[in-house]
Amino acid sequence: MRRRPALGILAFCLALAPPAWAVPKAELWERWLAHDPASAVRVDHAEWGRFLSKYLVRGGDGVNRVRYGGVAPGDRQALSGYVQRLSGMAVSLLSRPEQLAYWINLYNALTVQVILGHHPVNTILRINISPGWFAVGPWGKKLVRVEGEALSLDDIEHRILRPIWRDPRIHYAVNCASVGCPNLAPAPFTAGTADAMLTEGARAYVNHPRGVRLTEYGPVVSSIYHWYAEDFGGSDAGVLAHLRRYASPHLAARLAKFSRIADHGYDWDLNEAP
Repeated sequence: MRRRPALGILAFCLALAPPAWAVPKAELWERWLAHDPASAVRVDHAEWGRFLSKYLVRGGDGVNRVRYGGVAPGDRQALSGYVQRLSGMAVSLLSRPEQLAYWINLYNALTVQVILGHHPVNTILRINISPGWFAVGPWGKKLVRVEGEALSLDDIEHRILRPIWRDPRIHYAVNCASVGCPNLAPAPFTAGTADAMLTEGARAYVNHPRGVRLTEYGPVVSSIYHWYAEDFGGSDAGVLAHLRRYASPHLAARLAKFSRIADHGYDWDLNEAP
């Protein structure tokens, strides 16, 4: 999930709370609107599922982590083959539900590939492969070519997923390999499971301290709700309404007492399992 700091070294120092203006807006790449509602093609995400079942660890603290240091060469090759296979597909000929699962799984697999290619590293922010003097992290780097178009993680999230689906739950699906990010799902998204998985991801994050915790001064929420406020209603009231929608009854009742957000924060440590 794209969380761009501001500029240069200053950006890295401010990485825990980058200004909202430094975060990419949802700007539609119209070329990816094409789809086939009648398509019966089903994309096979079995390789990604095998990787997750082998290397994703569900922590007792509610955070899913990846055993990056333990990935065997053969499994790296299999992950590479999965990404290569997806990149060779005619995604524009898929149905919209298949496309949603396709883009989410591709994004997450690419992110894991980036980490593996630069491991060991303690935060994704250190992987400065994006073009430009002031770029931080890997999100602007063209990593894959689909239907002849070179794509970055930024392109997938902010020019395809967010503007086409216009669903704030997307933020609970794409993973930025950080502890503060919503969990990397333990299974691939599919056309049939995506909606339920998006809701499950929203509930898991909102009801975890990474998403929201209550203090004597009011709710302290994830910086995701600050960086992407436009996706969550564009105001404190909109964010709070979103949080109440996915909060447990107890948390929702407590949130109903507040009209403003006290603060926000984010943990950029790598989501690495010991």
